[in-house]
Amino acid sequence: MAKSTIAEWEEPDKLLLLEAWARDGLTDEQIAGNMGITVRSLYNWKRKSIPIFQSLKIGKEVADIEVENALRKKALGFRETEQTVSTRKTVEYENGKRVREVTEPVVTEVEKYYPPDTTAQIFWLKNRKPEQWRDKQEQKVDLTEAVKIVDSIGDSD
Repeated sequence: MAKSTIAEWEEPDKLLLLEAWARDGLTDEQIAGNMGITVRSLYNWKRKSIPIFQSLKIGKEVADIEVENALRKKALGFRETEQTVSTRKTVEYENGKRVREVTEPVVTEVEKYYPPDTTAQIFWLKNRKPEQWRDKQEQKVDLTEAVKIVDSIGDSD
């Protein structure tokens, strides 16, 4: 097996392949394995080669945007038209005698409503507005006030 080179992976078709792998959610380790190199080599190549770096970055950004859009849609609820396929049988008669039976597909469009998903809403808010929605709120303590309180307790003894 021939050793992969940066120049080989800077070819347009290879850059497109890298972008697709990144968009499909492959990790750097998996991408390196597909390329026939170590993950350390991939990291070095990303530093040395702007086209390789950009292809991987663009692929990951597209995937992130698609997931963000899907999460937002699920958090807010949505309607979607789906097609279902069923069959319809028709029996033909001639002179009271069954002549033939015809089965044909029937496509029906159904609008489905998917209500807002509470888990998606919580996840969205905790990540977009952590200062307001974080489970554990940070408490700021003024040390000078704390010292005054401790001193006043000590004075009362």
